[in-house]
Amino acid sequence: MPTQKVIQQEGFLFSGQSVTDVEDGNEQANLDSWKVLIVDDEPEIHQVTTMALSGVKIAGKTLSFLHAYSAEEAYKALQTEEKVAVVILDVVMESDDAGLVLVKSIREDLGLRDIRIILRTGQPGYAPEEKVISQFEINDYIMKTETTRSKLYTSLCAAIRSYQQLCLISEARDFLQRLTVMNSSLIAQKNFASFVRCLVHNSLELFKSGGPGVFLLNQSKLVSDRSSYKIEYSTEEMYAFKGRLYEEVLPQEIVIKLKQAILSESSFTVGNDLILFIPSKSCSGVLILFDAYPNIVRPELIQSFTSNIASDLDNSLLLKQVSDIAYLDGLTNLPNRTKFIETLDKIGDLGPCGEVVALVDIEHFSDINDGLGQDSGNYLLQSVAERLCSQLDKNVTVYRVAADVFGLIGSSNSLESEKILASFDLPLKAGEHLIPINARVGITKNPDRKISGLAIIKQTNIALNRAKKDVQNRANYYAAEMEDETAWRLEMIRKLTDDFYDQKLQVWYQPQLDLQKNKIIGAEALLRWPNGTGGFHSPLTFIPLAEYTGLIVDIGSWVLEQACIQVNRMTEQGFKDHRIAVNVSMPQFKNTMFVETVASVTKKYHVDPKNIELEITESVVMDDTTVVITALEKLRRLGYTVAIDDFGTGFSSLSYLHKLPINRLKVDREFIKDIGFGGDGILAESIINLGQKLGLEVIAEGIETEEQQEFVKRLGCHESQGYYHAKPMPADELEVFLREFNSKHN
Repeated sequence: MPTQKVIQQEGFLFSGQSVTDVEDGNEQANLDSWKVLIVDDEPEIHQVTTMALSGVKIAGKTLSFLHAYSAEEAYKALQTEEKVAVVILDVVMESDDAGLVLVKSIREDLGLRDIRIILRTGQPGYAPEEKVISQFEINDYIMKTETTRSKLYTSLCAAIRSYQQLCLISEARDFLQRLTVMNSSLIAQKNFASFVRCLVHNSLELFKSGGPGVFLLNQSKLVSDRSSYKIEYSTEEMYAFKGRLYEEVLPQEIVIKLKQAILSESSFTVGNDLILFIPSKSCSGVLILFDAYPNIVRPELIQSFTSNIASDLDNSLLLKQVSDIAYLDGLTNLPNRTKFIETLDKIGDLGPCGEVVALVDIEHFSDINDGLGQDSGNYLLQSVAERLCSQLDKNVTVYRVAADVFGLIGSSNSLESEKILASFDLPLKAGEHLIPINARVGITKNPDRKISGLAIIKQTNIALNRAKKDVQNRANYYAAEMEDETAWRLEMIRKLTDDFYDQKLQVWYQPQLDLQKNKIIGAEALLRWPNGTGGFHSPLTFIPLAEYTGLIVDIGSWVLEQACIQVNRMTEQGFKDHRIAVNVSMPQFKNTMFVETVASVTKKYHVDPKNIELEITESVVMDDTTVVITALEKLRRLGYTVAIDDFGTGFSSLSYLHKLPINRLKVDREFIKDIGFGGDGILAESIINLGQKLGLEVIAEGIETEEQQEFVKRLGCHESQGYYHAKPMPADELEVFLREFNSKHN
């Protein structure tokens, strides 16, 4: 079983050995014996010396002898042999001063300043003691004739202890120099993750460890809280355990000593492994370096190391806190939009883990937020964050990039649309509520790594918007043509906005006929946008764009003004009590000033409200029935008439239809067009009958033949509109048409 000792403040530290086990408290952990080089050209001197010192121990270690029989041979030996403690050197060998020349070579050429040199000679006249000691860097001078075992032992013991102290000083100097370099590297790190990675790898190098390194972090205020120590970083051998409690993954013998280290706030060795406890002001950490034996580790150096690292750790955590404020979402504790963009800017560095980018939008989140309260909405977002993090693969990084939109970055296998959507198969908790929710997903596969993070988000958002509009599919993948279409949409919006404010839009009118009296009773105002080439843009294209941008609110007010102007012009020309129907979209209803705007415009032009009819579609009614019904009731009380346009094409609710304050139903052209061309007109008949049952007037649009007109007339339809009577026309042509129609039918 490996020995396991606490690091103390006195003496040297041996891997797997207590300092109290070492003679005099001083031991070189990485040397089994002291190397002594005997340099003499007389073989019997070698024999006598080794015999005299056989079995001797100095500072707890035996002596190991090396032999050289000339200065040249000794020089070569010292070039290759490491950690020679003492050279016992003869002066006279191949020349009278060969030993003295070798002393200079050892110090100056080989740069061996720590090695101790004992000079001995049998011919003192060749090397006077005082002169040699003053001029040459030697440590002792003895005569062969005076050398006794006791004298030799005394000189050698003093030399070895001197060498030992110099080695310790050199070791400490080297360690502290390398620690200073390491500190500079740690301080240069720009985030906490890179700081910890740098700490582990540089510590392995500093302590010359041959195994992996692991750093545990505890940010709890209770240093001794063992349950809070989790793996913050580990080298490749253990990198998969990040975020795990150390007790779950580390060897049992390490766990036992870790608990002792944490409780005692001390550092330990466990066999060949080193446990370094780092108590900083803001947290506590434990650095584990495996296979650090047989490197020299002094307690003073350990103390210096842990003190320096503790200070660096505090500074880095402060940087992390600042970074968290900038890059962390406070509600979900996920990285935020800023971090998402920054990561996407460097997505090329992620390798396979950056193959897919996704945006996940929670459907109808505002309804949940409004219905259950903001607290429940916040709980729901936290549940979504936890669900995505727990159910998606570990290589997926989850971000919160907007109120109810989450960003994902991961590999192709991890971020398939089916896997993302499967995260929402089960209901999620929102406080006390368990709520089933759906999500829409936009995905970009293999994003262009040459473009910016914002550009990647833009592409992914295009796919998300497609998914939101798709009735059948809740996920959509980005394709280049989508961006082309988006660019086209943006250009159309720009042109529409410019043309509207440059007064290039037009209002045309399509007459409406009273079938029973065969009399024109009004017209529908239809918006026209010239395309600059003699034609017009389709309303099916630009009306949704105007609604999307909110421009429809201003356009709607302008169309209402044109309708009022037209009512006045028709009245002046004798066409009294003719109404103009104006289409109203949902964004107009949601404008809090909508009713006031309608009343203000008609009052401005002195138009009787009964001459203005407001047409709304079923989809508008179903979008927000409360808002619509409230607005319509106000308008009805003011005297305006209301018609449901394109009735039958939406998702009608008869209960809502019965509650709506409306005057008229418009039968959509889809139910009219086949009459006389093989169609039986049964749906048109059903709608006309429904309108009659509800006490509403009914107008059929899309009448293009006499047969179609006679068909709806026989069913009791009140009014008609279509090409059979007249196409949409400008205001001037409408006035001409009215005069001609009246003269023809009166």
